[in-house]
Amino acid sequence: MGVRLMVVDDHRLLAEALASALKLRGHRVLAAAAPSAGAADLVVSRAPEVCLLGTAAPAEPGVFDPVVRIKKERPQVAVVVLGPVPSPRGIAAAFAAGASGYVRHDERIEGVERAMMKARAGEAAVAPQLLQGAFAELLNPAAQPDDEGARLLRMLTPREVEVLVRVAEGEDTRLIAAGMGIAPSTARTHVQRVLMKLGVGSRLEAAALAARTGLLDRAATRRTASAPPQPPTAPQPPASAP
Repeated sequence: MGVRLMVVDDHRLLAEALASALKLRGHRVLAAAAPSAGAADLVVSRAPEVCLLGTAAPAEPGVFDPVVRIKKERPQVAVVVLGPVPSPRGIAAAFAAGASGYVRHDERIEGVERAMMKARAGEAAVAPQLLQGAFAELLNPAAQPDDEGARLLRMLTPREVEVLVRVAEGEDTRLIAAGMGIAPSTARTHVQRVLMKLGVGSRLEAAALAARTGLLDRAATRRTASAPPQPPTAPQPPASAP
């Protein structure tokens, strides 16, 4: 039996893509909305069985305030947080606010669906490896917090970064090829490699992941920094007197 749910995320593209995928799997999506700041009002008024709540910064103070209000006014609604690779503080904050689960935003649709079903059944929906990673970080804290956007960016070559930016801007294979001065078959190969390295199955997912993790902003910065300097303009000779 399908789940009656809502999908809320600051990135409308991601919310609508996830909602469409879940509809195709037989679930009833009451709404796909952005931004998440207005999530509480929407969820309280619609009263779904499950709310998928996306956040890019689970450790920031106040980010789970909507969850607190939802659980106060609609305690029967199960909230599953979709977020980046979490810190222990992020996972703790989500569950302390009343969330029923935490799923990485790059999880496959089957994983999101399993989390929804477990949350609706009143079970904690969090992957064991996430808890293990959280405990490991608590016991052996890293010198600097993990930056998912920077990690993903390091996996891509400069050309693949340009391809990702063009994909996020909505260019198809033909436009990518023309813009980069390469054959369409080469552009298609670059796109496939980007999807494989990011661990996603479609261009839409790649664009959503890049937007959520800040990868696009970092990519733009790296492209600007690596651009060759423009040659100085040659001085013009003085105009001769008439």
